[in-house]
Amino acid sequence: MCSHESSFQPTQLLLLVGVPVASALLLVQCLRWHCPRWLLGACWKLDSQDELGGHPTPLPENESSRQCPPATLPEMAAFYQELHTPTQGQTIVRQLMHKLLVFSAREVDHRGGCLMLQNTGISLLIPPGAVAVGRQERVSLILVWDLSDAPSLSRAQGLVSPVVACGPHGASFLKPCTLTFKHCAQEPTQARTYSSNTALLDAKAWRPLGRPGAHTSRDECRIQLYHFSLYTCVLEAPVGRDARKWLQLAMFCSPLAPAQSHLQLRIYFLNNTPCALQWAMANEQPHGGCLRGPCQLFDFTGARGDQCLKLKYISEGWENVDESSCQLVPHLHIWHGKCPFRSFCFRRKAANENEDCSALTSEIIVTMHTFQDGLETKYMEILRFQASEEESWAAPPPVSQPPPCNRLPPELFEQLQMLLEPNSITGNDWRRLASHLGLCGMKIRNQLENNSELGSGTQTVSAVVRKDFTQEMGVELDPAESRVTLKITYLLNIYQVSTMSWKTMLSTGIQDK
Repeated sequence: MCSHESSFQPTQLLLLVGVPVASALLLVQCLRWHCPRWLLGACWKLDSQDELGGHPTPLPENESSRQCPPATLPEMAAFYQELHTPTQGQTIVRQLMHKLLVFSAREVDHRGGCLMLQNTGISLLIPPGAVAVGRQERVSLILVWDLSDAPSLSRAQGLVSPVVACGPHGASFLKPCTLTFKHCAQEPTQARTYSSNTALLDAKAWRPLGRPGAHTSRDECRIQLYHFSLYTCVLEAPVGRDARKWLQLAMFCSPLAPAQSHLQLRIYFLNNTPCALQWAMANEQPHGGCLRGPCQLFDFTGARGDQCLKLKYISEGWENVDESSCQLVPHLHIWHGKCPFRSFCFRRKAANENEDCSALTSEIIVTMHTFQDGLETKYMEILRFQASEEESWAAPPPVSQPPPCNRLPPELFEQLQMLLEPNSITGNDWRRLASHLGLCGMKIRNQLENNSELGSGTQTVSAVVRKDFTQEMGVELDPAESRVTLKITYLLNIYQVSTMSWKTMLSTGIQDK
């Protein structure tokens, strides 16, 4: 009996020891696959609780922690293939592999070319000779709206620009290409360019761009690239000096309908860059939110406290549903460019039997004050909001118009677009170019009123000047012989658009040659 039991003892021992060990190894492997993302989320939650002092606040949708399964090789191949497929000059907004991206792609040969993302202030110029004769390269320009791809910053650092990727990653050229994007640093010398020499789906490794070729003007960053990767701009002030950046405060809400009992107003605290406002518009689109009025500038400092938003006045017939009339936005959420927003919800008051409130509640007027904690008596911005039921919120139906006739050479027109679009609060304005080309303010205003369908400042300048010179000469001029073409070409050649600021060029003026 004993010998029989002893013959099964090694097998039993193997089962007792081997199964737990194998299970433990499998568990460790699973944790290894998911640990980096899980640890990152846990650390973010702990840091956020410390920052907020135990008072959590809501964040935009794409700031919430989310777990995504690892991408397979076919999924990654399809991802990059879609990004690098030519878009025929269109700017595409699409969510790919859990990333919200804005991109454009085209084929470029030895003649060069440029890519622009509409209404973002982001462009990529490939000069003639950058691609060898007889070759064609597919290039793409990508605005990354996934905030998890931004650099990890300290409290002293602030994000002042979008994250931009040029693709395909690692592509090299014979001549430097010029990447241009906007920043919102108040002191350009404090804005430092960062790059991550990684593919878009890889873990990012952000480092300061340690080589010459990056130039920062008042509201723009230009980088000379010999190969493609990811880029952004970080605000870093010297020790003992305050770092400041410009914010734009944007208010959104849905239309006010007669039978509507509640109205929610959302206020975004955004970097003062065109692409940040475009992100807010895209975030509001599923909810039917519309931008209410022009954005307001705010002078935001990195050495101060949280941002306060205080409700000061509501018109008669409406009341605030929220418990508090004051809301806080954590300082680092704004300083690190996370595009936070805060909201107030208003409700129509119930009418008494002998009182008719319909006339009072058909319109709502709201006044708010916003300031950084501790600076209320020194600096504050006043936000005013007004909406009524009679107001036309719907966009007018599109009017069928023939495409504008562009009389400038395509290459020259593309360069002008890179300089003049989009308009920004503190940046370029195409009206200044029209003025320097000899057009009076009345002609510019008339052109805006009668040709609003042109759709862009560059097209308007082209149409205004072409029409003016055509009437002056009495004949239709060939583009190569047009005085406006000669003037603009002279200006671009003399001042080298890729390296000189637009402000400097305009301040010098244009002389007939």
